[in-house]
Amino acid sequence: MGASSSKSVVLDDDRQQVMSEKQLSHTFTALNLDDNEARIRFAGLSQEHLQRYEHEFYAEPKNVFAQNAITRNEITSVLVNHKASVKDQHVFNVQTDVEGKATNQKSSGRCWLFAGTNVLRRLLIQKYKLEEDFELSQSYLFFYDKLEKANYFLESMIDLADKDIDDRVVQYLLQAPVNDGGQWDMFINVVEKYGVVPKSAFPETYSSSSSSRLNWLATVKLREFAVEIRKAHEQGISASAIRAQKDRMVAEIHRILMITLGEPPKKFDWEVKNKEGKLVHIKNLTPTKFYKEVIDYKLTDTVSLINDPRNDYSKLYTVDRLGNVVGGLDIRYLNTSANNLKKLAIAVLKSNRPVWFGCDVGQFSNRDIAAMDTDLFNYELAFNVKLGLTKAQRVLYGESLMTHAMVFSGVHLDEDGNPVRWRVENSWGSDLGDKGYWIMSDKWFEQFVYQVVLEKKDVPHKLLALLDTEPTVLPAYDPMGALA
Repeated sequence: MGASSSKSVVLDDDRQQVMSEKQLSHTFTALNLDDNEARIRFAGLSQEHLQRYEHEFYAEPKNVFAQNAITRNEITSVLVNHKASVKDQHVFNVQTDVEGKATNQKSSGRCWLFAGTNVLRRLLIQKYKLEEDFELSQSYLFFYDKLEKANYFLESMIDLADKDIDDRVVQYLLQAPVNDGGQWDMFINVVEKYGVVPKSAFPETYSSSSSSRLNWLATVKLREFAVEIRKAHEQGISASAIRAQKDRMVAEIHRILMITLGEPPKKFDWEVKNKEGKLVHIKNLTPTKFYKEVIDYKLTDTVSLINDPRNDYSKLYTVDRLGNVVGGLDIRYLNTSANNLKKLAIAVLKSNRPVWFGCDVGQFSNRDIAAMDTDLFNYELAFNVKLGLTKAQRVLYGESLMTHAMVFSGVHLDEDGNPVRWRVENSWGSDLGDKGYWIMSDKWFEQFVYQVVLEKKDVPHKLLALLDTEPTVLPAYDPMGALA
């Protein structure tokens, strides 16, 4: 991915900031009432309560104005802060030389695969002077990720067959056995095992671009298989005997994938014309050969850093039963401050390389202007309510988690070298923003970016050394197990 970045990045001290009592709780006025009396007086909503609420509402003329505007329009369209939208300009003083044309995941949850292949394709665009619209096949990786996830799920069902059906982990895994989403280490797993192909060798199908019906069918079958596995366990059949039947189950999922996505290529010739009109022609390629020799990049030399302020910094974390390839890499996160994520990402961008990242994209984002900015919507002005949760509290109380993966390709720094805004390569088509590229304010990064992926050479030794420590295992249902 280009030249090595500087090793002189100075990280913040990763001592965890402890939230104060003021941040954790409201101050309540003490009343000299016993619990029963308080329940009678305050637990229910009386007509007196409703009359008082309405009186307070109409006592403020601004509420009526807001009501008239918002009852006729989508809430955020009324609340857009014009000043914030104007300041979000597509101007950056640090930007990678090579940028691909924005891709489009359409009606699927494959953002992590698009972001991963968008990082890899830049190497080929640069190496062979290809047009910006060159793409690697996301559908190819999608096929094998689905197949591996099905096998991974069935293995978990065998392992957990002695647990009650109401067990929290069992129920969590049953929710979405073959979710479209994924994590960076899962991207490594599927690419290392199956390689990569250009999009021309395995193009999109209806079900890769619109995956809901495929997911429904595979999920129904996997839940049926879970019933079969648990019944076999109840009958005293051994786990090894059950595993012998698992091959039949995976074969059914494979058949579904073959019918909906097509047969992935085992060999192919790569032919493409570059910007200079010259033909790039490489014969007798396999997907793994294309990845290892043509792309020539080692994904295993990368590492995920997260900002999870609920948990201790400068520690290694993993998530129970999160993965796709049985026997592949476990998910591993190095936890550090948001400020350290920024510093390291900036250093990589300065070295002319993109950065894969995961975030909660639905928070304070606007598709019309393709911007993510905490100042975009003025809820306090319209509703007279303050949104005061900290980042840690949002994760703890179910308000936020990682929902989307994209790629940083630039950043704008002020005179002191501090980030102001970030340039983001999304995978929602080229009609939004700057031909599909979005803007992220630095405040938004602070609050809603949870993960960045870096090459190990870009991570200070003290932090990288944590990879050799025993990870803290978060439960399967932990928010850090969310799939981008």
